[in-house]
Amino acid sequence: MSLALRIVFMGTPAFAVSVLDQINKSRHEIVGVVTAQDKPAGRGQLLQESAVKQYAKQNQLEILQPPKLKDQMFLAQLATLKADLFVVVAFRMLPKEVWQMPTLGTINLHASLLPAYRGAAPINWAIINGEKQTGVTTFLIDEHIDAGNILMQETVEVSENMTVGQVQNILQEKGAILTLQTCDALAKGNLQAVPQIQIQGKRALAPKLFKENTQIDFSKSASEIHNFIRGLDPYPAAWCSLFSKQKQAWVTFKLFNSQVVDINLSQTNGPIASRDGLLFPCGNNTCLLVKEIQMEGKKRIDAKAFIAGNDPHLLSYSQ
Repeated sequence: MSLALRIVFMGTPAFAVSVLDQINKSRHEIVGVVTAQDKPAGRGQLLQESAVKQYAKQNQLEILQPPKLKDQMFLAQLATLKADLFVVVAFRMLPKEVWQMPTLGTINLHASLLPAYRGAAPINWAIINGEKQTGVTTFLIDEHIDAGNILMQETVEVSENMTVGQVQNILQEKGAILTLQTCDALAKGNLQAVPQIQIQGKRALAPKLFKENTQIDFSKSASEIHNFIRGLDPYPAAWCSLFSKQKQAWVTFKLFNSQVVDINLSQTNGPIASRDGLLFPCGNNTCLLVKEIQMEGKKRIDAKAFIAGNDPHLLSYSQ
């Protein structure tokens, strides 16, 4: 096997672009890029190209956008590329006809220390669960989601106030380097794949995020809610509904930039103003300071600016 591999890259979002760029600038050859079809977006519903497609166009790479991954024409196109390896980052689940095609198999980059946090939102759930460490893993794809044999890993430390956006930026950079290192090691034939061990509990899975599982539960401790908020910042954001006595209606708020503070607000039924932002009473007589807030239909702003134009005493957890 030559030390320069023929690689087909598969990915869609911006997170995948740094990996594609790292490989494209290496001695390996990107012989094809597979990405999602263009989709209508925005008010004008104009067709939007994926971040990976935009990069591929700028670098004159061959682009494939199959409607279905089992499409016979697509499979034939893949075969003609004669790739040694497929590299997958933030793409959809591949059928066996695809991932078993290359000589060296198909590898995936996952943003966790597998076998922990298999699933769609590994960075978010690691932070929500208060992990002090996370990382990136390259592994061989098989029939099961994120369960293939591990090739390489790198650990990243997570401080108590880091947001998912900040951790993602670090993992994006680390993941790009690790994926290239994996490609290099596979080309040399000196990489031993290690089977994953099944784990149980909340660290096992990282399910997709929906409105239903991103709502704040103020009966939990301030520390738990703090992790929840930073684990969803900036996107999709942790949210809550507060009853507005002024509007006589429930209003949705997204909360950001929180901090656990040693204040007892057990006698209150909603947020109160402070010199540093909004104080929210939480479970176990704990308190959370929120420094940024976004009311439905409005932009994300400093909580002190929100206080200047609104009376927090008119907001409560119950009607």
